[in-house]
Amino acid sequence: MRKSSKLSLFTAAACVLALGLSACGSSSSDASSDASASTSIINAYGCEPQNPLIPTNTNETCGGNPIDLLFAKLVSFDAKGKASNEVAKDISANSDNTEFTITLKSGWKFTDGTPVTAESFTKAWSYGADATNAQVSSSFFSVIKGYDALQEKGVASDAQLSGLKVVDDNTFTVALNEPSSVFPIMLGYTAYAPLPESFFKDPKAFGEKPVGNGPYKFESWTHNQSIKLVKNDAYKGNQQAKNGGITFKMYTDVDPAYADVQAGNLDVLETVPSSATTTFQTDDTLQAYNKAGSVFQSFTFPSTLEHFKNDEEGHLRRQAISMSIDRKAIVDKVLGGIGTPAVDFTSPVTPGYSDSLKGNSVLKYNKTEAKKLWDEANKISEWKSSDKLTFAYNADGGAKPVYDAIVNSVKNTLGIDAATNPMPTFSEFRAAVTDRSIKSAFRTGWQPDYPSAENYLKPLYSSSAADGNGSNDGDYKNAAFDKLISQAASSSSEDEANKDYQSAQEILLEDLPAVPLYYSNAAGVAAKGVKGFTMNWKNLPVYQDLTK
Repeated sequence: MRKSSKLSLFTAAACVLALGLSACGSSSSDASSDASASTSIINAYGCEPQNPLIPTNTNETCGGNPIDLLFAKLVSFDAKGKASNEVAKDISANSDNTEFTITLKSGWKFTDGTPVTAESFTKAWSYGADATNAQVSSSFFSVIKGYDALQEKGVASDAQLSGLKVVDDNTFTVALNEPSSVFPIMLGYTAYAPLPESFFKDPKAFGEKPVGNGPYKFESWTHNQSIKLVKNDAYKGNQQAKNGGITFKMYTDVDPAYADVQAGNLDVLETVPSSATTTFQTDDTLQAYNKAGSVFQSFTFPSTLEHFKNDEEGHLRRQAISMSIDRKAIVDKVLGGIGTPAVDFTSPVTPGYSDSLKGNSVLKYNKTEAKKLWDEANKISEWKSSDKLTFAYNADGGAKPVYDAIVNSVKNTLGIDAATNPMPTFSEFRAAVTDRSIKSAFRTGWQPDYPSAENYLKPLYSSSAADGNGSNDGDYKNAAFDKLISQAASSSSEDEANKDYQSAQEILLEDLPAVPLYYSNAAGVAAKGVKGFTMNWKNLPVYQDLTK
């Protein structure tokens, strides 16, 4: 749920970059204005992170947004998702994509002045993979040899992945468990960031005051109030900051944040509250953005939830619930048209997207079929009058109208008792999801980490990402799905891989571990006077381009 500058602003910026200030007709006042812009602090919408600011232990946007500005990875992505080497000088694969040699550019340093070396990556990835360290992004390293050994009980917290070998300070090799043509793209994800030696000495302290190598450096974190980042003048990478810093101001409700943008007290908001979806594009007190986006919205059933387990009864009931939801009405009436009803498990801007997958009729509103499926499930195990289906969500993210509509649709279609279960904050909600204390369906969504169908599927539904080892929060497991994901990773071309990903999704459409709802448009707002407002492939503002 996040958001492009107007063409004139983009063109002006391009002139400065390509020709220099004098060639663009600058004057002393222009230079003064540019100097002011380069030191301006951008106030951006934020929320309290679930965990300390450690790359391998962050898989949600509240922590992910600042972390991605603090750490430069081997690979970076431009606003459209195109990958380029950043810290990496070269990433070379062997003939079958099972081994990679990575060479670093020289001169990279962390903001504490220490060098970024090959070990900065190998030790960080090994720490993230190690089950003893209980990092939420652990499963991202399952592709590397030695991962399984690091999942054993009692493994040392500093054990290293056997598939990682340091050649010299600027070179290391990576041996994978299986071929992966997408691995070089994966390296742009947050979990693959390097870490300085200070992290390993005191991870807890580091999480409160992280030391990175990105376009910004950490200044302060006042919990539940703000996270302040300032420009890193030593950064020489692809994502140069045009402002002096970003301050993420914490909100527990989107509506006050929107009002602050209107008043000029907040510079950029990566979403639009439901109360403003029909008016924000004509609101002359702010700048609006609304284009097709990549964020996938759903709700998930725990695999242990009574009547909704991963068995015949559970599949029938999940399908019945899905077909009882009028997605188009939710998008049009609740979201004000800033979404698109889902027809798959990825997004319309993702390579390999298809709107004609076998079985996607379960994502279409059909009251008659929904009731039929529910009755079939009752023949297996009766749904009693005392039974109740609830949907949990975080109350601070503007999801209430959506889940109110879902509950009403389910009740009206199936005639069962259904209700919402709002939890006060995203942090509390995610904690309950992580420790598996939620005994109901619960809100889920996915902002892609790298531009590939694989990223929407493997982290959320593979067996290796279940049981607290990744983002498979419903603990769904299906061997046939896992096989197709592995097969896609071994494909010799993107087209072949995408066919396997589509087949894998057809299994998901049968099992419905999560129920796809809609794709969030890249929709957001910026205050008047803010320049360079644009949204990237992750539906997020391009923070480093913002000035005022």
